[in-house]
Amino acid sequence: MSARTAITATAVVAAVAGTVLMPLSAYAAPATGGAPALRIELGAPVPSGPLTRGGATESFDLTVTNPGDKAAPFHPWLLGNLGSPIALKKTDVVFKVDEINAPDTASYIGQQDHGWQGVFYPAGKNLSAGFEVPAGGKLKWKVTVGLGKDYPVNSNAFELRASTTSHELAPDGQASLTLKAAPATGPAAKLSTHFENNGSCDGANDDETRCKQLMLWYRHEGVAFSSDLVTRLTVKFPGDVKNPDTQVRVMVDGKWTDVHPDRNGDFMLPKMPKDFAGVSADTFALQVKLGPKTQITRPTLVTLQAGVALDEKKVEYISTTATDFKLAPAKQAGTKPDQPKAEQSKPAKPAGSTTQVSQTSSSAVTPVTAPAGGTPQASGSLAHTGSDSDTGLYAGLAAVLVALGGAAAWLGARRRGGATRA
Repeated sequence: MSARTAITATAVVAAVAGTVLMPLSAYAAPATGGAPALRIELGAPVPSGPLTRGGATESFDLTVTNPGDKAAPFHPWLLGNLGSPIALKKTDVVFKVDEINAPDTASYIGQQDHGWQGVFYPAGKNLSAGFEVPAGGKLKWKVTVGLGKDYPVNSNAFELRASTTSHELAPDGQASLTLKAAPATGPAAKLSTHFENNGSCDGANDDETRCKQLMLWYRHEGVAFSSDLVTRLTVKFPGDVKNPDTQVRVMVDGKWTDVHPDRNGDFMLPKMPKDFAGVSADTFALQVKLGPKTQITRPTLVTLQAGVALDEKKVEYISTTATDFKLAPAKQAGTKPDQPKAEQSKPAKPAGSTTQVSQTSSSAVTPVTAPAGGTPQASGSLAHTGSDSDTGLYAGLAAVLVALGGAAAWLGARRRGGATRA
């Protein structure tokens, strides 16, 4: 199966499932180099005032023009707040499309990777079906948009990007429109964070230890955030340290729980509730230590950074904090010097006889440290560590469609790392 066929099957499976459309990473950029030349134009919204959460909607015209001499397919795709760290749910945006100079039209709202998507297609046909724009002609629709009552309070606008799910637009064929959102009632959501250094993990008063214990504090003000908070820990060492073998643990429900690094070497903490409700304290108790494979041979300055975001897959932080401390390799267990030989009392003995008295030195003693007690318990529950991936699920569902005879083409391009291509 070609890569394009696999992507297409995946997208159709998602559409049939009725839960999502397609990964935003597969966003289809305009075509280049002799590809189709369709162009989208968006009219001014009416009325022009800012949208209110749960209030009146606004409408604008969407027109697609085909200057070519052959009819061209058109699979419209509208993306909301593309590239924004603010996560959107399907219910956060009201969306409807009515035909003006076009075939009867149906519309659909989807969600993927916390991104909002709106699609419209010929009524009575499959979601993956497209329109046909006549040669030298145009099609026109009225698009109606509004904000749901739970639209994120920390967003003052809603941006729509009009594109297609395939290579159907000229290089300048896209269009975008930003609809203003009225300020939400109540103070905006704000967050600040800071570390508190609690010393070594075993409670010893030692500035250079193999394991450091800290508290990460959160201070939340205003209304709730739009989604639960994701915290990413990054441990930074000097450039000459090749393999620090860093390990991180977090206190969850009274127990120290290992946090495994993701593919970038960062550590994802349990999520904090978006409204900080139901937690005993807005803190996480942490331990950062050197593992058995560390190549650190001397006390080394470490920087620990915590970045808090609204989306695990979009590293755009709403709050960051950092602290420095030293980690050192394990100290070799020493031995105590032998005690001086004690004077021995000698019993009376017959003249001419001798008695040998053996001396025993004290054994070397290795100190044993008890685990620290009384550590404050962090709030939250350990949901998962590392990044989520739906690749396996999509691949399995795509295989089912292929076995049933394949599916109509949905998608023709991927976008990697924020760069677009045809």
